[in-house]
This record gives sequence, C-alpha cells and structure tokens, in this order.
Amino acid sequence: MNYLQNREDAEEVFQDVFLSVYQKIVLFEGKAQVKTWLYRITLNKSLDFIKARKAKKRFAFFKMASIDDLEISSKIDHPGIILENKESTERILEAMNSLPANQKTALVLKSMEHLSQKEIAGVMKKDFKAVESLLSRARKNLKEKLSKTKD
Repeated sequence: MNYLQNREDAEEVFQDVFLSVYQKIVLFEGKAQVKTWLYRITLNKSLDFIKARKAKKRFAFFKMASIDDLEISSKIDHPGIILENKESTERILEAMNSLPANQKTALVLKSMEHLSQKEIAGVMKKDFKAVESLLSRARKNLKEKLSKTKD
C-alpha cells in the first residue's frame, strides 16, 4: 500500500503476490528469511504493476496516434507523410516530457485520459482553479516548446 499508494492497485498486487507464493513455495530454499522472500516478491510484483500501467498508458496514446496516422495514410499513402507524422508525434512527446511534472500530469489527464477538470482536481488533490491554471500554463509551454523545435 505504501509503495503503490492506491488501495485497489495494492489489492490487485496482493492477489498476484499470493498466487505467486502459492505456486512457488516449493522452490523456496530457505537461504533467506521468509519475510525477505515475501518482501522481494511483493516489491517485484509492485514494480511490474507500475511498468504495466505506464506501458498501457503509452500504448493507448500511441494507439490514438497510430489511428490518426492510419486515417491520414489511407488518404495519402506516401512514406514522407508517414515519416513526418511519426516525427511530429515524437516531437510532441518530447515536449510534453520536458514540462514540469504537475503541468504534464494535468495535460495527460485532460488530453489523453479525457478527464474533466473537476476529476483532474480530485486526482491531483488541487482545487479547480489550480487545475485550470496548470492546464493553461501547460498548453502555453507546450506551444512554445513546439514552436522552438520547428525553427
């Protein structure tokens, strides 16, 4: 719970840990304390969960981007256009990753997760006006960063 900081995620990982321990208990050699062995399994399952969640979010974004690419490529199937779209996506991601963490988080939740500003405020534990300000600054900074990369 302390590591994942979300009850539902912790419960899901706990189930994975329990199943893994049940399946691998015969492999336990006793070289380490049971507590250490359980802690390691729990930590590894937690890290795997976090990586999977991040990969899922990235996949969803790239899937959205690739859908846009497919729509464009079905109209114009030219390698130069496809390469340009890929480079544009990479530029946008690079610019987003260079934003301050709060701005990036607010922008991702709004643009990729399609949350309302009220929902974002709840997720980020900020008030509505603070989220509005973060989104405004994020868009402004993103626009500036993207205009600089064109030059």
